[in-house]
Amino acid sequence: LRCLTSSSAFTVNDALNTQNSIISSSLHATLHSGSKGTGEGWLARPAAPVNSEDSAKLTLAKSLEGSSFQKRLSLLGSTGSIGTQTLEIVDACPDNFVVDALSAGNNAALMAEQVMKYQPKIASMGTPEAAADLKERLVSMGCKAMPEIAYGEEGILAAATIGSADTVVTGIVGAAGLKPTIEAIKLKKDIALANKETLISGGPVINPLVEEYGINMLPADSEHSAIFQCLQGVPEGGLRRVILTASGGAFRDLSKEELFTMCENDPRAVQAKATTHPNWDMGAKITLDSATMMNKGLEVIEAHYLFGASYDDIDIVIHPQSIVHSMVETQDTSCIAQLGWADMRLPLVYSVAWPHRLKMPYKPLDLAELGTLTFNKPDLEKYPCIGLAYAAGRAGGTMTAVLNAANEAANDMFRADIGLGLLDIPTLIEGAMEKHKDDLKTSDVTLDDILGSDAWAREYVETEAKILNERKTLIL
Repeated sequence: LRCLTSSSAFTVNDALNTQNSIISSSLHATLHSGSKGTGEGWLARPAAPVNSEDSAKLTLAKSLEGSSFQKRLSLLGSTGSIGTQTLEIVDACPDNFVVDALSAGNNAALMAEQVMKYQPKIASMGTPEAAADLKERLVSMGCKAMPEIAYGEEGILAAATIGSADTVVTGIVGAAGLKPTIEAIKLKKDIALANKETLISGGPVINPLVEEYGINMLPADSEHSAIFQCLQGVPEGGLRRVILTASGGAFRDLSKEELFTMCENDPRAVQAKATTHPNWDMGAKITLDSATMMNKGLEVIEAHYLFGASYDDIDIVIHPQSIVHSMVETQDTSCIAQLGWADMRLPLVYSVAWPHRLKMPYKPLDLAELGTLTFNKPDLEKYPCIGLAYAAGRAGGTMTAVLNAANEAANDMFRADIGLGLLDIPTLIEGAMEKHKDDLKTSDVTLDDILGSDAWAREYVETEAKILNERKTLIL
């Protein structure tokens, strides 16, 4: 104080102004997310509109628009579980949603019904035969508003890039959703993301595109929607940790020893049980991923790209009731959770309505009816796919594409009943990851790098699976 008051060039008022400036600067200093408080391992630009000043302003602006909005949808995978449930939302809120494009696989009968009801401008099928079948059905049904009928990869791209749609719902399973998502982003369409592989395989390519074109990547699966909902209102730097909940899948009630014994002594029973989910009504591929808990490992990688969280700050907890769909922990150690019945329509409706809350005709949650909610740590020896996913995520670059493709290939072969056992799935995935280390690319990753790694991993698994089965045959 003596120095301050004795100097004619620096007054007490100057000192007070300096103090206020320091306080103001500290209040506006960048806060870092994560448990370490340094932001280490976190992405500066996550795919979802969260964890930044700009996303907070955007959310507020959209919220103030009111719920009288109307969105025009392109629905990829319209005849699958995601697609049909999205259309149920359209039925419940006809003033808010218009369907401009539909794409599907080979279910021409259901697609014909959807076209007659929603009158899209484009309807795409998986094959030319299915497209011809669709056209024939529509003619016989007296379709007066005949859509453009397309097929194959070009058809999916046509549906994803239709000019009138502002939101693309990606309900396609697997890496097939990657290219149409990229092309939709380039046309500045928001993405209601129901396809895990888009970010798991393509995160190094997708995230920069999301930033470049300024679109919103809106999660449509239950866990990431839960996290997204929990983050509404959390300021930049306020997120400490992401906690993904898992049902535990078909084998959650078996100990590690019981599961391994069952795999050895009764593989047929294992195969039947692995493709039946105790809580959710999902497709066959995702149901098997749940049994191996690879789905949760894939969701860890997706959470990294969606919300920017470091792999050290993403945890998994088994929650058999599937009521708490995921949680976030903020810097003050508060935990915020999103709860609801096991109903895929809940995350889907938020992905297409965000940030609005539409009135829906669903059964309200009754905690008293539930009575008990339980949580457990996953056994990483029982579920080796979890560790493989974390390892792939930390390796980064093309390794996650290899993980995903190897899993898809092994998953398909297991369900095709060619002789693969449940425990062969992580063995094949680990082998592909180990083999890929010499060719791993972690910087300047392109779409061709992703697709090349994907194709290589599938070929690797196919070859190694044959060798594995030959060994089993020799032992028998």
